[in-house]
Amino acid sequence: MTTTSPPTNLGATPPTELARISPQELADRLAARAVTVIDVREPVEYAGGHIAGSINVPLARLSRTELPGGPLVLVCHSGNRSAKGLAQLLQQGHPEPVVDLEGGVPAWQQAGYPVRRMAGAPLPLMRQVQIAAGSLVLLGVILSQTVAPGWIWLSGFVGAGLVFAGISGFCGMARLLAAMPWNRVTL
Repeated sequence: MTTTSPPTNLGATPPTELARISPQELADRLAARAVTVIDVREPVEYAGGHIAGSINVPLARLSRTELPGGPLVLVCHSGNRSAKGLAQLLQQGHPEPVVDLEGGVPAWQQAGYPVRRMAGAPLPLMRQVQIAAGSLVLLGVILSQTVAPGWIWLSGFVGAGLVFAGISGFCGMARLLAAMPWNRVTL
């Protein structure tokens, strides 16, 4: 663990710091079959690459899902959602030890461990946002130069949306793209 020692009595008051585990420690515990990995990302993200043997339970459903017994390790992309999930479970008095993978799936990959990608998985959602936003900005610039100057506002609107997404953490374009038919993943 890289922070405080793991909580031993999760039925009592939650610890002030969330317990984290390194990719190496997780690999060792997976090899020993000593933990279950719960991936709290959305199904489209999980399909794009996940730790082999992990179970997909999106964060929004975590508190309503019956989780397997034994020690759990929560995983997401950056560590934000898994930390929120960990706090949720600890606050609810989850009876088993629960920890968070430090650095998320990218840290797992950087440590040299593989991820399993499902066949036919769509492009990662952030790449789709980048493609859509870049295309709209480029379209706005081209149309403002060839059709009417007012089209430049399309580029401005997309730029403002990206700034808002960066500040607030809410990306409307990502939500819209996630609802598209090509991003519907059945696990």
